[in-house]
Amino acid sequence: MHSEPVASRSAEHKDAREPRTRESRNGTPQLDAVSLAIVEQLQEDGRRPYAAIGKAVGLSEAAVRQRVQKLLDQGVMQIVAVTDPLTVGFRRQAMVGINVEGDTESVADALTAMSEVEYVVMTAGSFDLLAEIVCEDDDHLLDVINKRIRALPGVRSTESFVYLKLKKQTYMWGTR
Repeated sequence: MHSEPVASRSAEHKDAREPRTRESRNGTPQLDAVSLAIVEQLQEDGRRPYAAIGKAVGLSEAAVRQRVQKLLDQGVMQIVAVTDPLTVGFRRQAMVGINVEGDTESVADALTAMSEVEYVVMTAGSFDLLAEIVCEDDDHLLDVINKRIRALPGVRSTESFVYLKLKKQTYMWGTR
């Protein structure tokens, strides 16, 4: 009789450490409450020690390490240093709205390959794509837009929104 409760407790403990991820209808992983709590801990401080995260979420340091690695491997999150582009020599940022004729995916793929492009969003509305571009100066931005983006097959038009001042840049939206 004693071996049954121990076995079930052991199984429960293992289940608590193993990340529970399922795929949603669109193929993205759905995370359990513990994985979501780990993500929130790392959004608050990406350098927080695994032992401290474990204490906050009720897991061992090793279990947190495994979950974090799985979240990274699944592409659920990245752990990066976020900089202010101005302080590291990139004096010009812009959002570029792009209208495409034909295959939007191929243009989006070409944009993602450009080192100056920070992110690409496929949209519904006035533009087919939005791309944030970070450049050294106005000449660099002009070169990227005029000679590289507008030259892509399928690009019909672009509209640039040059950033004058960055008022807020945060990645602390949590896991809601």
